[in-house]
Amino acid sequence: MIEQIKDQETNQEPQEIEDPAQTDYNKGKELLQAEDDAQAASCFHNALIGFEQSGDDKGVANASDQLGDICAAREEHEKAIGHYQRAYDICDNENDRFSLIALQKKMVISKRALKQYDAAIRIYLNVIDIYSGYNNPSGTVAIMEELAKFYLEIGERQKSADTYRTIASIHKNFSHTLQAKEFTDKAAQVEQGGV
Repeated sequence: MIEQIKDQETNQEPQEIEDPAQTDYNKGKELLQAEDDAQAASCFHNALIGFEQSGDDKGVANASDQLGDICAAREEHEKAIGHYQRAYDICDNENDRFSLIALQKKMVISKRALKQYDAAIRIYLNVIDIYSGYNNPSGTVAIMEELAKFYLEIGERQKSADTYRTIASIHKNFSHTLQAKEFTDKAAQVEQGGV
């Protein structure tokens, strides 16, 4: 009988044991999809502790990002920024530029909600610089359009108009005549008190 058990054991593929922190993280993702934010937050918190204990920086960054999203959804923006910043620091050390862009886009939403307008503008400008460095005019224009709307929201009409004109000139450089005209017209409307 013992011999048979041994043979069965050796004939089977060894099953990989999943890290408990990763298990908690995966469970958190499932709960988040099921819209059980409270339980998901608990799982992500447990995962974060597990990843910290095992020295898994990538895991810490991912769990922090998820916790930031949950806090932002609950409008706990200070906490969200703290979680995003922790993930950002790790991604910065890893030189993970795409994650840095995504995290900054999330942080700017919380900064805006907290009326930290100067910080939000700095983030927008930083993301624009990153996109420009990657020679990504599409990304640059998308963020500049958000920035123009934000300037308008906080009463900075001239900065909004200037940003729309910059977008128009980018389109003009790529011979996008219709888009260039659209943004030139928007700039004029903003200056005249419209939009």
